[in-house]
Amino acid sequence: MGSCGTWAWQELLVLLSSVWLWVGSAQPTLPGPTHTPRPQLKFRLAGYPRKHNEGRVEVFYNDEWGTICDDDFTLANAHVLCRHLGFVAATGWAHSAKYGKGIGRIWLDNVNCAGGEKSIGDCKHRGWGNSDCSHEEDAGVICKDERIPGFKDSNVIETEQSHVEEVRLRPVVSGARRQLPVMEGIVEVRYKDGWAQICDEGWDSQNSRVVCGMMGFPAEKKVNRNFYKLFTERQQLNYRLHSVSCVGTEVHLSMCTFEFYRGNTSAACRAGMPVVVSCVPGPLFATGNAHKKKQRQQQQGQPRIRLKGGAKVGEGRVEVLKSSEWGTICDDRWNLLSASVVCRELGFGSAKEALTGARMGQGMGPIHMNEVQCLGTEKSLWSCPFKNITQEDCKHTEDAAVRCNIPYMGYENLIRLSGGRSRFEGRVEVAVRAGDGDQPRWGLVCGEGWGTLEAMVACRQLGLGFANHGLQETWYWDASNVTEMVLSGVKCAGHEMSLSHCQHHGTSLNCRNTGTRFAAGVICSETASDLLLHAPLVQETAYIEDRPLHMLYCAAEENCLSSSARLANWPYGHRRLLRFSSQIHNNGRADFRPKAGRHSWVWHECHRHYHSMDIFTHYDILTPNGTKVAEGHKASFCLEDTECEEDVAKRYECANFGEQGITVGCWDLYRHDIDCQWIDITDVKPGNYILQVVINPNFEVAESDFTNNAMKCNCKYDGHRIWVHSCHIGDALSEEANKRFEQYPGQLNNQIS
Repeated sequence: MGSCGTWAWQELLVLLSSVWLWVGSAQPTLPGPTHTPRPQLKFRLAGYPRKHNEGRVEVFYNDEWGTICDDDFTLANAHVLCRHLGFVAATGWAHSAKYGKGIGRIWLDNVNCAGGEKSIGDCKHRGWGNSDCSHEEDAGVICKDERIPGFKDSNVIETEQSHVEEVRLRPVVSGARRQLPVMEGIVEVRYKDGWAQICDEGWDSQNSRVVCGMMGFPAEKKVNRNFYKLFTERQQLNYRLHSVSCVGTEVHLSMCTFEFYRGNTSAACRAGMPVVVSCVPGPLFATGNAHKKKQRQQQQGQPRIRLKGGAKVGEGRVEVLKSSEWGTICDDRWNLLSASVVCRELGFGSAKEALTGARMGQGMGPIHMNEVQCLGTEKSLWSCPFKNITQEDCKHTEDAAVRCNIPYMGYENLIRLSGGRSRFEGRVEVAVRAGDGDQPRWGLVCGEGWGTLEAMVACRQLGLGFANHGLQETWYWDASNVTEMVLSGVKCAGHEMSLSHCQHHGTSLNCRNTGTRFAAGVICSETASDLLLHAPLVQETAYIEDRPLHMLYCAAEENCLSSSARLANWPYGHRRLLRFSSQIHNNGRADFRPKAGRHSWVWHECHRHYHSMDIFTHYDILTPNGTKVAEGHKASFCLEDTECEEDVAKRYECANFGEQGITVGCWDLYRHDIDCQWIDITDVKPGNYILQVVINPNFEVAESDFTNNAMKCNCKYDGHRIWVHSCHIGDALSEEANKRFEQYPGQLNNQIS
């Protein structure tokens, strides 16, 4: 090929994946007439997205770069590799090609190091080049960001010449400069302490698609090149890249092929101009009526895909709709290409991460898809090849999830916390615009009516995950000179991106206590619990009992009977009770703990137990049009781990005033035969009804998802017997199936189809 061609090929390899670290092996080769010299090993970190001290590990052996398979990979292996790369140790490792799939050979498999080896070649392995893996199993390492003293990177290619990490869209139209999100502008890449442009010679729509995906937009559109040509002719430009060529499915510009301008760039891009890109926003980020009308037209009909359990917009467990029922996707072969199809279908950009192992919590119900293998060009995940699931294939511990690129909106600049012990807690302060061009004025939020849902929005806006608590008094965080209340009457649904999107009193403040001690505060957390009721058990265990009044004194004391029970002729007569078992699972990523600490739990002498939550569940009988005809409620007699999944240990037990809660992967069982595990239906007339059970109804404890806290069943009551059927979690069915459920005409007989 000649020396020039060889250099071009090496440079192409470098450009495929952001920053590369090439490090010579510390092992000297001992010369000797009877020994074959050991091939010199080199190592580098590759892939995207990543930092300089992490990435896919690549080994140069036998004049060829290759990867290492993640089979049997351990932290000890990562320690040895990080030392090769000039870092003191490893802090972690990554499997399943987290940093993208490599190319070429897979040099090592089943590597087993003790941790003290000087070379990866000294560790046990299957032999060089002997592997049964694919590049979907490429291993990565995360090294401690501390260099070995005196370590020389003998083979580091000039990193400033060989990577593209930060990319931005710079708006040039005066109105667009202030408006977010930025949907159109000159594409620029970070270079040294500033920004540089890309020459548009050979630039096409596939390249624009990649840039728009990075910026959080699902699609690109044509741009008025002539307008920008006039504008850029008057500007001093600093070109950095040219000959960019993307397939269109890449999640980052660094994964495309391109070339750098070297040396003096004053004569660069003579026949072209800077790349300008215009993007089409998704429904959540569309601005202006024309945009929104077009988005609504495109979105008619219920979507067949959704994200659940994520703290931020654009992230969550992937769920798909099939046969009117929502289900999850198994993570076998789940990658960035498939994840990007999901993200764009939902109106976001390309995928930042394709997450495996139920990293966004476990779903319930069916697993609809397995081994999804998208090309990246599909409009819908349902257009990708996939396998139908069999029960042995997958469990919900393998539910796939995504993190998508979303447009930068700047919401996090309009809120801050003060006075907390860590960045995750504090008194909420919000910025109010004083006038056009003026500096924002910071003020407090009235704590009146402030609760978990409002705190969830504040934590999301801050980028701090979920809310642990919403606090109405914050006298103990009095550390700021901000004393003025500027926002009151905040009422959020819980899904908003900013507190300004919630209902509030506007400029006419209405707060009874305007002192700083009554300002709203939050405690945020990266993880949260997620409670779900096991619907089939309710259906299987429901029955009617006529219970004598003399056995119901304790239940009456705890308000577990309907109001008409007060007028009964105690202790004579009986109450008719609909009884059933409740099995409440924690499928989230944090333990469910009662809001109140044990010091404030209430002792109930009659039943001889502590209540850690006054109202843990609501039980209601509703008519098909939603009118409530009977109700019950259940205090948390005792929140504990009754049973757990395999390999999960019980942590909470009520005996001996023990700690209460439900561990992730465990469930709490309230049996049908304990007090108050019923609805008093003494006054209910025969007919067709809906049985509804709602867990954590007052949002007292934060969860990652409140939409799955309700369970509904159809039931027919003939005055003597009750038939309960079609039980399901509130958001488990399609909108159409839910309508059919609520318009259910009733049973003509006791045969339930």
